[in-house]
Amino acid sequence: MKYLILLALLCCSLYGLKAQEESLPRWLTDAEKAQMSTYQFSDYSPERGSTTPPVGNLRTMAEWEEIEYLLVAWDQNYPTTLTGIVAAAVNECKVLILTPNENSVTSILQNAGVAMTNVVFLDYNFNSIWLRDYAANSVYKDWNDSLILVDWIYNRPRPLDNQAPEAYANFLNIPIYQMTSSPTDVIATGGNYMTDGFGTSVSSKLILDENAASNNYGVTPKTDQDLNAIFNDFMGIESYLKVERLPYDAIDHIDMQIKFIDEETLLVSEYPAGVADGPQIEANLQYLLSNFTSVYGTPYRVIRIPAPPSTSGSYPDNNGHYRTYANQLFVNNTVIVPFYREEYDTIAQRILEEAMPGYNIVGVNVDYDSGETLIASGGAIHCITHSVGVQNPLMISHQRLRDTYDNLNAYQATAYISHRSGISSATLYYKIGVSGTYQSIAMTDIGNEDWQAFIPAQIGEVDVHYYIEATSNSGKTIARPMPAPAGYWKFTVFDAAAASLENEEIESLEVYPNPASAITVIPVKANANEEGLIELVDGMGRRVELIYEGKFPQGEKNHFIDANKYAQGTYSVRIVSNKRVEVHSLVIM
Repeated sequence: MKYLILLALLCCSLYGLKAQEESLPRWLTDAEKAQMSTYQFSDYSPERGSTTPPVGNLRTMAEWEEIEYLLVAWDQNYPTTLTGIVAAAVNECKVLILTPNENSVTSILQNAGVAMTNVVFLDYNFNSIWLRDYAANSVYKDWNDSLILVDWIYNRPRPLDNQAPEAYANFLNIPIYQMTSSPTDVIATGGNYMTDGFGTSVSSKLILDENAASNNYGVTPKTDQDLNAIFNDFMGIESYLKVERLPYDAIDHIDMQIKFIDEETLLVSEYPAGVADGPQIEANLQYLLSNFTSVYGTPYRVIRIPAPPSTSGSYPDNNGHYRTYANQLFVNNTVIVPFYREEYDTIAQRILEEAMPGYNIVGVNVDYDSGETLIASGGAIHCITHSVGVQNPLMISHQRLRDTYDNLNAYQATAYISHRSGISSATLYYKIGVSGTYQSIAMTDIGNEDWQAFIPAQIGEVDVHYYIEATSNSGKTIARPMPAPAGYWKFTVFDAAAASLENEEIESLEVYPNPASAITVIPVKANANEEGLIELVDGMGRRVELIYEGKFPQGEKNHFIDANKYAQGTYSVRIVSNKRVEVHSLVIM
């Protein structure tokens, strides 16, 4: 038996060395596809964590929260990309590098002028660079108390990658819990998972397919409801949203199309009209906006960021790589962003600096200009990194104040502030305009870990910048936004005399995506409550389905159909009201 174990370890080591030499892509290779029918995905590790769900009020950390470690797996074929990431991160936190070649990596970093004080090495011979997909998630027991790690089964036959979370959890002395044993054996990837820090998570429906009765991984079949229950038990997820898979994304990961950048804001990768996955991404976004709200009970804010094409102008529907700026990484006060070419990168940087003022936006090239072309293997910055939260988090959550015409009443700012020792004090700082001087207002504890302050009313058209700082009973202090005072929230007080109300005209809004094969959006905009209906009719004018009947509420409302339910062909969507009939052609593929 002893010799069999040694032989198995030797095989894994040789597999790891071979994988690093060849730099495995994010997708399955042909050789790996051939292994799928016989590879054992669960019960794979001799040093397993607990497969029983953790006990306590669980909360999975959001990416913008304070972290202690950034993790990377040092693939020898991507030294420039990895050096750029480490150089940007070492001033923010410790960087844990998985590598069997510490001396070689140290030499590369030192030659690049990287300060080594915060660099930590773990002697580990992984299979691939795609650490986001196989690393564990930071979860807090009792909401903001004890840090644990939660792992799942990686969807690739890469044994060393699968076991990496146990290796670094033991190295960091952090308890690890694992969704690896039936009936809670879950196939998942970190790139196909994002969360808001308050129990809402989003993935593509890849996770449903990979855990369905027809799965190729040998795990217990699970329904959507089964997965929801498991993620609730292990990670405290109360609302787990799944969006349609994308036609042109070979890996179907959410981190290539959309990203939470705070509790109420979605950063969305945008294509030219009708190009590549643009229509389906838009349909997914509208599905989220129409059916779910932020933790504050309000619609999500949306910031769009253009996806760059190849140098020839090609996008993924025409053999272009899946370039996206959504695949970015929070490292405390810094955001590390994949860069491609200057003419697109400068636009992305401007959008991000406006969306997250004060954050240090650092671009790391992952395209041909870097000489390493990480994006050609199916991923970018977020895909090759992961993080470990701090042991002692101080959490501040605040819904930014909206622009207003009110110049008579003070502006109420409320924040949820939480620490395991309790909160000693909280202060709101505000100033008028970029050149103003910050003034402080003591916040008041109004119960349930909520704190409140009032910014004085302002006259005329002015921009108000503000941030919140809190101190725990144990003496820890942190601000939100984290880079404050360089970072801040902003709202505008408009001149009330200039305010005017205008009647909105009815607009003709297009159905999308079109052609359609999955969730399809039918937007309707009305300027008054009006009776009507929406119906789908076939090429002969026969009603196929009554989609909606009743009052169209004032404003814009999205309605949905699942195009997959219908036979392929050309249909019409008819929107009928008392005053008009609108018809939109819809091709179902």
